[in-house]
Parts: sequence; C-alpha cells; structure tokens
Amino acid sequence: MREIAFLGRSNVGKSSLINALTGKKGLAFTSSTPGRTQTINFYRVDEKMYFVDLPGYGYAKVPRGMKDDWKRLIEQYLAERNRLESAFLILDARRGWMEKDLELKQWLDHHEREYLVVVTKMDKLNQTEQRRTLEQIARVRPSPLPFSAVTGRGVREIWQAIQKTPQLSPSLEN
Repeated sequence: MREIAFLGRSNVGKSSLINALTGKKGLAFTSSTPGRTQTINFYRVDEKMYFVDLPGYGYAKVPRGMKDDWKRLIEQYLAERNRLESAFLILDARRGWMEKDLELKQWLDHHEREYLVVVTKMDKLNQTEQRRTLEQIARVRPSPLPFSAVTGRGVREIWQAIQKTPQLSPSLEN
C-alpha cells in the first residue's frame, strides 16, 4: 500500500487535516499544545493507502535532544521509505513560509520527493488576507491548496489533487 506523509511545524494542523480528509474526527489526536504527535502514526484509508502523520518541527516545548530525535526520525522515514509516494507540506496561513518550512522544502526538492503544499487555518484570515497569503506562498511553490478544519474548505480539492496526481493517486493493489 502506498503512503502519503503529512509534514509541517508543530501545531500547524496535520492531524486535523487527516481527520477532515478521512471524515473521522478523533482518528488522529489533535491538541492546542504543540508537539503532541511524537511518533510516526499510520492511518489506513479505504484499504488503498496510508496517511502518515509525522511529528512536527519548530516550537514544541520539548527537550532539544527530543527535537533532534524527531528530525532524524522524519529524515530517515522520508529518505528510506519505499512506499512513500508523496507528501503534503503543511503551512499555517497566519505564518506562511518560515525558515524550517523552507529547509524542508529544499530537502524534499533535493531528494526529488513529490509533495503538495496545503495551507491550513484559512478561516483565521479575512478574504483579503487569504488571497495575499496564497499569493505569497505560491511565489515559492505554485498551486497551494487552502484548507480549514473548521469550515471544511479544501477537503474536496485535496482529494481531487490526490486522485489527479499520478504520484498521489491511491494504488488499486494492496
């Protein structure tokens, strides 16, 4: 089965995105406290693929050594996992691209890993701010997908992207 990884800073909404895409509110644990996802979590979707929730990077209040362990764990998974088909690089609409996001983007580009950018928490911005944010993000990586766990905005479009992009479409075999 193929895998799609969900990558991003701590508390950016990776688990909320997984819950919205699967339609199962409590599938992936969510918290307002950064750094709750501390291991790689696999969620089987429609017997066709796995969504993979990875620990966040950034401002989680955990010891430096634990952050370093998470970084090694994520890099090892991304570099060595044969079933990993693609990833969603998740950005918070209120923050846009930050240094750690750009570092991850460079890593993915360098290792020729397929990925799409999803911009979460769109409901936190007004229409003008949403447009401006998406334009700024698109300057670095074209075609970001807007998403809101609160309103459900973007769920259909993200599923369409998964199905339209050969590297992201579910396998018909197990």
